[in-house]
Amino acid sequence: MNLALFDLDNTLLAGDSDYEWAQFLIETGVLDRDTYEKRNNEFYDQYKAGTLNILEFLDFQLKPLAQYPRAVLDQWHGVYMQKKIHPMMRDSARALVARHAGDVRVMITATNSFVTAPIARLFGIEHLIATEPEQKNGQFTGGVSGQPCFKEGKPARLRAWLAARGETLQSYGKSWFYSDSHNDLPLMALVSDPVAVDPDGKLRAHALAAGWPVMSLNASPTP
Repeated sequence: MNLALFDLDNTLLAGDSDYEWAQFLIETGVLDRDTYEKRNNEFYDQYKAGTLNILEFLDFQLKPLAQYPRAVLDQWHGVYMQKKIHPMMRDSARALVARHAGDVRVMITATNSFVTAPIARLFGIEHLIATEPEQKNGQFTGGVSGQPCFKEGKPARLRAWLAARGETLQSYGKSWFYSDSHNDLPLMALVSDPVAVDPDGKLRAHALAAGWPVMSLNASPTP
């Protein structure tokens, strides 16, 4: 039995679902453009630079969920999937997931599970490990539940998920992790087969130095 782990944003998707969720709310007038767009861009730049304070970002990203009934959020999410997510899904990413059809497949992402659970289902990935928004009585509170699934939090959350199944990473013959980001190096270092997918500069340099495979899901291969 083997394990296949997939990052989502800029790996399986040709873009960032977290960033695009905020942009969707801005474009539909739910969030004030002047207040939120600059901050959304700042957080995205910090993520790419590796300087993101995840708790500050989650405070920004999750608070809007607490302001509306779940039914309304779910309706908005359906429109978001059509407008933002479907255009970012590629046949090459679907094929990569299908290649691991005989393995235990897990999407592991820093983006919260409200945003990502429908995306995992769309890819046909059976398991999701994501940052969990706090809920009370079925409604979001605007807070985060447990450890964010980010940087060192990814291996911690994976270990907890495996432990709940009575497993460890060593329970699997091989373990792949596909990611684009140097933020995922803590988890990539643990699996038997880390794969850099259209990697950022820091991850590309690390992957080449370590002899890890580098692949592209873009129509034109990354040089």
